[in-house]
Amino acid sequence: MVVGTIIGAAIFAQPSEITGSVPSIPGILLVWLASGILTLFGALACAELASIFTRTGGVYIYLKEAYSPAVGFLWGWAMFWTMHSGIIAAIAVVFARYAGYFLPLGDAGTRAVAILAILVLSAINLLGVKHGSALQTWFTIGKLAAIVLIVAAGWLLGSRLPEHFVPSASAAEVTPGGFFSALIAGLFAFGGWHMVTYNAEETIEPRRTIPRALLAGVLIVTVCYVALNAVYLYVLPLDTVARSTRVAADAADVLLGSGGGGFMSALVVFSTFGALAGIILAGPRVYYAMAQDGLLFSAFARVHPRYRTPHLAIALQAVWSSLLVATGTYRALFTRVVFTEWIFFGLMAAGLILLRRRALECGSSAPALSFDGNDVAVPDRSTAGAQIPQPDYRSWGYPYVPLIFIISCAAIVASHIFAQPLDAAIGLALVLAGLPVYYLWARRTPS
Repeated sequence: MVVGTIIGAAIFAQPSEITGSVPSIPGILLVWLASGILTLFGALACAELASIFTRTGGVYIYLKEAYSPAVGFLWGWAMFWTMHSGIIAAIAVVFARYAGYFLPLGDAGTRAVAILAILVLSAINLLGVKHGSALQTWFTIGKLAAIVLIVAAGWLLGSRLPEHFVPSASAAEVTPGGFFSALIAGLFAFGGWHMVTYNAEETIEPRRTIPRALLAGVLIVTVCYVALNAVYLYVLPLDTVARSTRVAADAADVLLGSGGGGFMSALVVFSTFGALAGIILAGPRVYYAMAQDGLLFSAFARVHPRYRTPHLAIALQAVWSSLLVATGTYRALFTRVVFTEWIFFGLMAAGLILLRRRALECGSSAPALSFDGNDVAVPDRSTAGAQIPQPDYRSWGYPYVPLIFIISCAAIVASHIFAQPLDAAIGLALVLAGLPVYYLWARRTPS
């Protein structure tokens, strides 16, 4: 699930943003490697939290326990209205656009196919987690097989080319600003790694399985990304990679002759469908957990009597994501709010540090739980209450690894605010609009 959710369309279609910012072959590969390492740092912190809190909900649970239910609620609020539903809509549209290479689709047809993909995958996930995870598994295997094929063909067939690793014709130095911009683009290409934590209660031995999945999955994706970009640069001049919006197809044209458009379109259709399956599977588990905690309508905590899935939460996500596709509003919402995800990631890593310190102060392995006046579980700094088990996994390199990740998150957020202050303000306002909703909801909850 980690691998299949991260690898979508971008790595096959458009690494040009990174190549344009860093006009150096070693620099490009270093950016992808550094992006993978920073993502791994976030995954290490997330892995320790996953080994402590094994309730369904993932990041929502970690934020709620480390800070307060209000912070967890804001994560779920932003997820549903913009971040998670927005990315479902965006990937579904990419899937439909590339499907349009094989079918004559206009704008209306593209939206219809995108909505159909959302509804079909939601229905599969509603029928049971085994169906959804099996679909995710087979599409991930196919995706990895395609990557292995591209890399192998690149090195074997590419050896016939007269030149390899051709640098840019216009010599330019790699600047710190350019490297940082490329690093941000690389980190966004690794997005989705945390979603495996959402369905902890449906995972066998989650305290061990989820940390292993996070670490192994991020490492596999990092190897794939570095290897693919090395092949692109091996068979294509750097200037071509920088200009290309379909780099996998351009590489296929060089290696196999014409037909790269069909090859790339089929690959993106396959890859985006698999990524969409994992993202649709993950999201409803957060809304289910919020409803269990009294932060959402209780109906969304219901489990289907036969399929044992949060069917109403799955349906709600499908309807809202489809509406975002139909109206086209996902573009503005997603682009303005996606950077706020990194605020929460930074808070999550900082939460690990807070929880460890609190555990030392309390003389226990993790914070105890109490309840506020609205019967909402909140962290308690005292030793009273239920104790959370000792984690099976502890983050490597603590506290330096989570601190580096926190600094990286802060830099990403600051960069976006500086570059697009108006969009950033709108995005933050949309997220913070959840606070009055939370307090109104908490006030109506019977004590």
